[in-house]
Amino acid sequence: MNSNYNVRFASHPSDVKTYDTAVLREQFLIEDLFVKDHIQNTYSHYDRLIVGGAMPSTQSLKLESFTELKADYYLERRELGIINVGPAGSVTADGTTYSLKNKEALYIGKGVKEVIFHPSNEGQALYYFNSATAHASYPSRTVSLEEADTVETGSFETANHRVIRKLLVRSVLTTCQLQMGLTELKTGSVWNTMPPHTHNRRMETYFYFNLADHQMVCHFMGQPDETRHLWVKNNQAIISPPWSIHSGVGTSNYCFVWGMAGENLDYGDMDLVQPSELK
Repeated sequence: MNSNYNVRFASHPSDVKTYDTAVLREQFLIEDLFVKDHIQNTYSHYDRLIVGGAMPSTQSLKLESFTELKADYYLERRELGIINVGPAGSVTADGTTYSLKNKEALYIGKGVKEVIFHPSNEGQALYYFNSATAHASYPSRTVSLEEADTVETGSFETANHRVIRKLLVRSVLTTCQLQMGLTELKTGSVWNTMPPHTHNRRMETYFYFNLADHQMVCHFMGQPDETRHLWVKNNQAIISPPWSIHSGVGTSNYCFVWGMAGENLDYGDMDLVQPSELK
C-alpha cells in the first residue's frame, strides 16, 4: 500500500490561545504533503475535508480508502478536486484518462471507484488534492486556466497585486460542497488575503507553492483579536478553522491553492476584517 494518512481534530479558539509554537504547528500545519511514490492524506475534522498530495515517480499510484473513511473505495461518499502543481501529467478515473497541465484542475464526482495518479514525462509529478463529503454525483471534468473564473485584484502599492483563478467553483461547474482555486502573487507583491476575513459557514485550506528556494511565508491565523502566525515552506499547507482569519506575507512572491468545504457555495460569503481591527 502506497498511501499514508493522519487525523487532525478540531480545536476550540479559546484552547488555541494556549498553544505554543510546536502545538500550533502540530494542529494546523501539514509539512509532508509530498513523499516519493506515495499518496499522503490528512483527514481534518473541520467539515471532514481531506488534504492530500500524490507524488508518483517510478510508478502510478492508486487512491486507496483508509480506515478512517469506513468505505469500500475512496469516493464512495466523497468528491475530489485535484490541481496539478508540477509538470504536465495525467490522472485516470474509472478508465478515463485526463491530461493536466501545470495549474490545471480536475474534478472527480462521488461514486468513481478508481483514481490513479500517473508519473510525468517532463519531470517530477506533483498533484495536490482536497476531498469533501458529497451527497450527489456530478460529472468529472478538467478545468483549464482559460476556463477559470479569473479576477485580478490588489495593487503594487499595497504589495498585494494578485490574480485569483477560481477553478472548481459553481460559476464554472457543479460540485456538492467543494471549492478550489489558486492565487498567484505578482512579482514585488507578498501579501495574500489582505484585508483578511473569516467565514463561520465553511473551513478553508491554503497550500503554498512556487516559493523560491530559501524563501518562506508567514501565515496568520486565529481570531481577529487574537492572531497567531506559522512560518510555512514551499509545498506545505495550512488548515484554517471557520473562526480563523487566513492571510499571509512572503519573503518573496509565491502561489497558493485555496480549498473550501462547508455550508454553502457562495464564494463571496465572508466576514471582512479591516487591518486596523487585527490584534
